[in-house]
Amino acid sequence: MARKSWFRYFQYDERKETPAEARNVLLIVAGLIAAVTFQAGVNPPGGVWQDTKAGPDGHTAGRAIYSNKTKEFYVFLIFNTLAFSTSIHLLVSLTHRFPFHFEVILATASMVVTYASAVFAVTPDDLVKFRYILLAAAVPFAIRFMLQVYTRLTMMDPPYQNQIVQPVKSNGENA
Repeated sequence: MARKSWFRYFQYDERKETPAEARNVLLIVAGLIAAVTFQAGVNPPGGVWQDTKAGPDGHTAGRAIYSNKTKEFYVFLIFNTLAFSTSIHLLVSLTHRFPFHFEVILATASMVVTYASAVFAVTPDDLVKFRYILLAAAVPFAIRFMLQVYTRLTMMDPPYQNQIVQPVKSNGENA
């Protein structure tokens, strides 16, 4: 008897699971990712300075301690924003045409604005390069848009083409 690996056992199997079950799992995973990345943006690693200190090695109260390491902080901000934005995109996509979809969009849009304001509040002014963070936030939406355009442009076999019946000549060839 061949034994299945634990990885194969837990893989999605379209013969066993329904699309509704898969959607529910994706909603849970996307919700967890959104929650974790939101929290990481609001309360960055290392926390924030509690006091203000003047001088060349100074800092300002309420600013991220981790922002002293500029490159590392940008890597964190960009990838955390990318994960947050992707999870928000997934949540909105998976709840399309659900009851209260407008409320879901309103709530997630509010969460995105809150996330952005919190990130900009804890990031020192001289470090914030809004274009990088905005670009990271736009990537999931842009990729999905480009994939949909590409799919429509390269669709060789439109869905209706298989339903067109071609007349057959008496010799067996298509007309």
